[in-house]
Amino acid sequence: MREENKSSTLDFILLGVTGQQEQEDFFFILFLFVYPIALIGNLLTILAIHSDIRLHNHMYCFLANLSFVDIFFSSVTLPKMLANHLLGTEAVSFGGCLRQIHLIIALDNTDNYILAAMADDHAVAISRPLHYTTIMSPRSCVLLVVGSWVVGNANALPHTLLTVGLSFCGSQKVANFYCYIASLLKLSCSNIHFNVKMIYLGIGVFSVPLLCIVISYVHVFSTVLQVPSTKGVLKAFSTCGSHLTVVSLYYGTIMGMYFRPLTSYSLKDAVITVMYMAMTPMLNPFIYSFRSRDMKSALGKLFSKRISS
Repeated sequence: MREENKSSTLDFILLGVTGQQEQEDFFFILFLFVYPIALIGNLLTILAIHSDIRLHNHMYCFLANLSFVDIFFSSVTLPKMLANHLLGTEAVSFGGCLRQIHLIIALDNTDNYILAAMADDHAVAISRPLHYTTIMSPRSCVLLVVGSWVVGNANALPHTLLTVGLSFCGSQKVANFYCYIASLLKLSCSNIHFNVKMIYLGIGVFSVPLLCIVISYVHVFSTVLQVPSTKGVLKAFSTCGSHLTVVSLYYGTIMGMYFRPLTSYSLKDAVITVMYMAMTPMLNPFIYSFRSRDMKSALGKLFSKRISS
């Protein structure tokens, strides 16, 4: 008879990004640089938007919330990985695993809906400029942001509750550097049929904002192609360029993670996971800062104030 472990007193072993000590040392050094840069970059984005009144509009409201999500998203997993490596331990409690699972799914979904709200904002601004202030009122912006956070947490709750009810037998070794829900399901001796169905349902729900983004940019491109002025076309693409870059990076990595068999995990999956969990939150503020003159100006003023003070 297999030994069944009570989840309340259970510890899992995080094997790391690849499970190979030499490679784990490399990823530790990588995360040691990436995590502070992600924190500083996203904090500076929020401060720059807050300090410059010219950036107090819908687009930068969404961007500030995106940076806020990225700060929390990278903080869910990277500090634990760094601490475990320094302390020479690989253990994480079941409660710690549940927190990671819930926060990752919740923040992931929130990020997804905020990106969809940003695409909708661009579409309205370019396709219906005369009605922009009516459609995208301050109240609309607040509702979209709050709705993104509420829906994100609501989508995470069923997965968390279903994981609480699982029993685990034999090995508790998680083939990752954080508690990935699919990795836990592989270790469970419970019937996970409904859990797997919920994951695929979650992927379907997760795809809805992507569909909204595609529809928004169909409207954008159809409007832009009707503009006779080359300057107008360039301005429109300049407005959307940063968002399109972030969307491509975000969905490119997330599709590599979730649109694959739940039972497989290879070196390629490990690299995609690192890109998604660590590199994307770090790169987002740089993408927006480098491509936006207003952000560059706001950051310049922010640094000037700090230096003069």
